[in-house]
Amino acid sequence: MVKRVAVILAGCGVFDGTEINEACAVLVHLSRAGAEVKMFAPNVDQMDVVNHCEGNPQTEKRNVLLESARIARGKVTDLAKLDVDAFDVLIIPGGFGVAKNLSDWATKGKDFSVKPEVEKVIKSFHKADKPMAMCCISPVLAAKVLPGCEVTVGHDCESEKWPSAETAKTLCEMGCKHVNKNVTEAHVDTKNKLVTTSAFMCNAPLYEVFDGVGVMVTEVLKLV
Repeated sequence: MVKRVAVILAGCGVFDGTEINEACAVLVHLSRAGAEVKMFAPNVDQMDVVNHCEGNPQTEKRNVLLESARIARGKVTDLAKLDVDAFDVLIIPGGFGVAKNLSDWATKGKDFSVKPEVEKVIKSFHKADKPMAMCCISPVLAAKVLPGCEVTVGHDCESEKWPSAETAKTLCEMGCKHVNKNVTEAHVDTKNKLVTTSAFMCNAPLYEVFDGVGVMVTEVLKLV
């Protein structure tokens, strides 16, 4: 049976939207698995727009849905129209757009909130006992919406390889269980049908990130 997967995007570009390499890795692995994929994004303005050459914020405004269409080759739908009954799996790649456009983690840290549309979708998939997968920073969404869930964002000890290890400690402070995993691995929370992997939370070669996302995709499809 063909597995139907909804992928939520948060714009286009690591610093203000979805991390493009992670999104592409998700889509390639889903394609290889023969899944039927449909992409969604909220129809809202981005929190900010970043010059990706310089890392500086710009004064212009951009729309999350329109920017996500760059990754989706135009085939992206307003998140408000996502019908949970039409899908078997939900996947959310990472990138700062998760922390800026799908939530306000970027400005509030552990006291953040998930955007209502996004929270509704996650809760609906969970209530329907349908599996979800999140990589890089996106597991923070599950941490907020599904209290006590198990996730990985990599390692909890900061190093050159793991510069964002403080995130793992923050998730534990929020009441989640963080499980240390290498970039080529994923953690499966069987109780919540939630699969996570660190992706670019790790300073790793692109192929290792790609392989880790592949493990995440493989494991979440097994839960259908």
